Amino acid sequence: MDARIDFFGNALAGKVLRHINSANKAVHDSPLPVATQELVKIRASQINGCGFCTDMHTKDATAAGETQQRLNLVAAWREATVFTDAERAALALAEEGTRIADAACGVSDDVWADAAKHYDEEQLAALISLIAIINAYNRINVINQQPAGDYQPGQFG
Repeated sequence: MDARIDFFGNALAGKVLRHINSANKAVHDSPLPVATQELVKIRASQINGCGFCTDMHTKDATAAGETQQRLNLVAAWREATVFTDAERAALALAEEGTRIADAACGVSDDVWADAAKHYDEEQLAALISLIAIINAYNRINVINQQPAGDYQPGQFG
């Protein structure tokens, strides 16, 4: 499988990606736990069918010490006992924030209230931003049919 265009080698795409990457760096450096950030990126990428991002973030999470058991269970987090209440709240927010078009109300008050129980305002700002950023990356890669499987941890950072 080949990408539709060489997005990573395109000058305009490079400008766009630099801005998205800068926003992602701001979130990465926030007080939102990095493990939570990776779980959210993985779950949104699974929902969006983004193989490139799913590959990248599962490998980055593994390199950062995440367990294979937790990575295997991200797609079924509701039934899994290996996630904290805070992580579960972040995953619920990520799901509803990714599937906005599927719900008449967007993100429900209950999901928001649960996230707000576990995260302060700065962490919530980071979480909202992260969900928007990973969805942007997912859409770029899915539209471009960016191949998955060859990513090496830390390759882009």
